[in-house]
Amino acid sequence: MVDKIVSEARAATVAAPPLGDEAYGRFCTGLARRLTAAWPRIRAANHTDTSQAQEKGLPAPLVDRLRLTEAHLTDLVALTSTVAGEMRELTERPPGTPIGDWGVRHRVPRPLGVVLMIFEARPTVTVEGALLNVAAGNAVILRGGKEIARTNAALAAAVAAALADAGLPAGLVTVLDDPSRALLRDLLHRPDAIDVLIPRGSPSLIDFCHRASTIPVLASGGGVNHLYVHSSADLAQAVAIALDSKLPAPAGCTSLEIALVDRPVADEFVAALLEGARRDGRPLTVRVGEGIHRPETTGHWQVDTLAEHDLGREFLDSTIGVLAVDTPAEAVEFIQRHGSGHSEAIAATDPAVTGEFTGRVDAATIVVNGSLRLNDGPTLELGSEIAISTSRLHARGPITLAALVNYGWVIEANGRLREAS
Repeated sequence: MVDKIVSEARAATVAAPPLGDEAYGRFCTGLARRLTAAWPRIRAANHTDTSQAQEKGLPAPLVDRLRLTEAHLTDLVALTSTVAGEMRELTERPPGTPIGDWGVRHRVPRPLGVVLMIFEARPTVTVEGALLNVAAGNAVILRGGKEIARTNAALAAAVAAALADAGLPAGLVTVLDDPSRALLRDLLHRPDAIDVLIPRGSPSLIDFCHRASTIPVLASGGGVNHLYVHSSADLAQAVAIALDSKLPAPAGCTSLEIALVDRPVADEFVAALLEGARRDGRPLTVRVGEGIHRPETTGHWQVDTLAEHDLGREFLDSTIGVLAVDTPAEAVEFIQRHGSGHSEAIAATDPAVTGEFTGRVDAATIVVNGSLRLNDGPTLELGSEIAISTSRLHARGPITLAALVNYGWVIEANGRLREAS
């Protein structure tokens, strides 16, 4: 089975037209049309998946990540148009750069080849992974979690129809219908046929892929993210940053897990954090470290103890840990020890402190005086994204269309020989 999957994907990359061909634009347009027509069937399949997830007792934030709504269709249709425009921009060929008095060099984008994407919950990733990879001329094998199997099957049918409408090879997109670990392990053992691996999910998934495969990895894992609040910070702004970094998407990869707060302002920060959440009417649990005052709380706003096992993990719910620190260096050291290299933030008005923090913290994105959720391709005006990479390969941060190609050279040599140089 694996031989068939990878051989069809590889054959599709050979049969596909050159990057930038009009067929890729037709695919974007056709995918919008096919998704719209099939959306009632896709929603029905998704309802079955989410209902079963609830029956199995999955946490509410995770069930929400499985769910598709009409708003998702609107966003995906808009994405197809955006990606079509980005594709045209990516494949425009500038005049080239002169080489001495004898030639011209052109740096041209080339597809990566065959991409294996492994993800867990969000069914929108199925569409995003197909759309951006095909627009970049890649073949992609998509392996989603078993929790969205029916949804993925319905989405796969729409993608396949769009490929056919555009006249592109069917093998450019394979949505696996077998969620077994055995199949996944077999695919991970095929560096001869798969060029790039993009795992998008929990740290355990990323670790599994690194251990099980020699395929180059663009890792898009969970974010164990922090906010350092320096004593020079505007405290009201720091509280707003913390709440925006957690409550809108508690289980998101850019979600805040622990705020590291200078000790003199830690008590005030915790009280303001709870008050801000209460004022917004959104539940929040704050887990506080040693030496921080625990204010009186009721209802959906609670204070617990921050335990040792809370460090270096994602809460995946509306929980923020708060730990008092004595120096910026202590905060940096904590992040170096417990962070995942995804997204980190600092709230401070002292430029020396922000300079030290941004210079010493190693993360894909560091935000100064802003929400962690700003780490997003479209928000940063970098382009549409399928994931956020914590790898150290050619792409770190948002994996946009430009990160799904590599580059080669075309040299206009006009008869030039090396002997004459």
